[in-house]
Amino acid sequence: MTQIQLKYDAHGLIPAVVQQFDTKEVLMLAYMNEQSLRLTQETKTTWFWSRSRGELWNKGATSGNYQHVKEIRYDCDEDCLLVLVNSVGPACHTGNNSCFYREL
Repeated sequence: MTQIQLKYDAHGLIPAVVQQFDTKEVLMLAYMNEQSLRLTQETKTTWFWSRSRGELWNKGATSGNYQHVKEIRYDCDEDCLLVLVNSVGPACHTGNNSCFYREL
């Protein structure tokens, strides 16, 4: 079996695209570090690194809008994650289901 070596950036972060597992709707983009990825794998709920607050956060801990992890994939360059979830409630802090609710 091939050993994967995820490529974190200079700040120790890797982008994580979060997608609803059944509808394939892209819900959000966030960043993970090694600790948040490990917590996500252990708890089966999403954990991220907040760049603005400089701390770990468990999506849904305050809002109740948890994301239950079904699968985690990584891209061909091993520098981006795709997290397939069953989202309970909206993913966006604005109350929208997805953070990608606006068109350019």
